[in-house]
Amino acid sequence: MSLSKTHSSAVPIFSSEQTVSIQVLERAMGLLDALAEHNDPVALKDLAAATGLHTSTAHRILADLVAGRYVERVESGMYRLGMRLLELGSLVKGRLNVRDAAWEPMRELHRITGQTINLALQQGDEIVYVERAWNEYSGMQVVRAIGGRALLHLTSSGKLFLASCDRQQIQSYAKRTNLVGATQNSITQLEALERELAQVRRLGYARDNEELELGVRCLAAGVFDDTGVLQAGLSISAPSDRLREEWVPVMLRIAHQISVSLGYDTV
Repeated sequence: MSLSKTHSSAVPIFSSEQTVSIQVLERAMGLLDALAEHNDPVALKDLAAATGLHTSTAHRILADLVAGRYVERVESGMYRLGMRLLELGSLVKGRLNVRDAAWEPMRELHRITGQTINLALQQGDEIVYVERAWNEYSGMQVVRAIGGRALLHLTSSGKLFLASCDRQQIQSYAKRTNLVGATQNSITQLEALERELAQVRRLGYARDNEELELGVRCLAAGVFDDTGVLQAGLSISAPSDRLREEWVPVMLRIAHQISVSLGYDTV
């Protein structure tokens, strides 16, 4: 097949509808950037001029941004950045803080146990691994690298987040995910999951008994912020025959140490 023939038969990467959506997003981002350059409210005509948009187009996009609280209309024709951006920025900042705060304590836990240490955050119905301390001599291949994901009920860190939910939220999660399993050890029944989460609350830590990967067991403790909200799961992953119960108090101590560095107060 010739190159020219291949080119002529190719389909567009984006449909016309997708292209319009991308253009709207680009224009919205341009308006936000223009607002970010000013401390005081900015007039609609100035925003249109700065972004090269027609005044009616800028007005329409700004109306949507105002509805989403990304932009605030302070008076007729005057706009400034909205509080929603501050809320989102605080969330991002909190997640970056927990990663920074956890790194050295994670290395300490790795030195003590010799096993892979993970830091995971919740994202929807999954956890995402955001940091890891390990070495090639830990005796276990790292299957899920940084950025890897897994359903909450399949992991020790995920169970921490589920344990912080009420019964209705847990039931909704079960319906959304159908509690699909990854191994024969996975918890796939709601009643069994609720019993497991009750134990997590009672003990103050969670475990994964080869429920995500055969041959791998995990322990996890929660990391909390200054408001007492669970921010991350700190976990130890080890080959099934090497996991030691005596690591639990050490893990809990280090998770608490990270929490305190984030402003958590147990008093």
